[in-house]
Amino acid sequence: MAAKALSFDVGDYVVYPKHGVGRVIELQRQEIAGMQLELYVLRFEKERMTLRVPTNKAESVGMRKLSSDKTLREALETLTGKPRVKRTMWSRRAQEYEAKINSGDLVSIAEVVRDLFRANDQPEQSYSERQIFEAATSRLARELAAMEQVDEPTAQEKILEILRKAAAIHNKDKVPA
Repeated sequence: MAAKALSFDVGDYVVYPKHGVGRVIELQRQEIAGMQLELYVLRFEKERMTLRVPTNKAESVGMRKLSSDKTLREALETLTGKPRVKRTMWSRRAQEYEAKINSGDLVSIAEVVRDLFRANDQPEQSYSERQIFEAATSRLARELAAMEQVDEPTAQEKILEILRKAAAIHNKDKVPA
């Protein structure tokens, strides 16, 4: 087996791109199809899900440690930017948003949150827009919560507060003459 590039310890928070933030609860050895495998056992509390990832596959599936403080600051800074809404078909945009969320990249997830956020004075979102917005916000909030050692609702409120302030600034620019 190749040398492990990534190594996680029991108790570490990790990000699994398709599922978000989980915690390594155990390192297991199992024999599967006649081969000895070392597995990380990950627990995702919110989904009440346990996932086993072979240690030699952790890097190729995109599993990583929590983001650095620098990346977190960059993601929160992204939220303050002006939303970019492409004029392509919703189905195409939805696919792009899902790909960004599942990439596990914090800044990409923040872009989705920023682009789909609607302030109270803006038009209502469609059901599918709201679903993607909530998925992205939850993913971002869980990583923020794990990094700042707060609960998810607190992290989510921090994100929404940043978005509301940014929306107030960007909406001032659009005051009719």
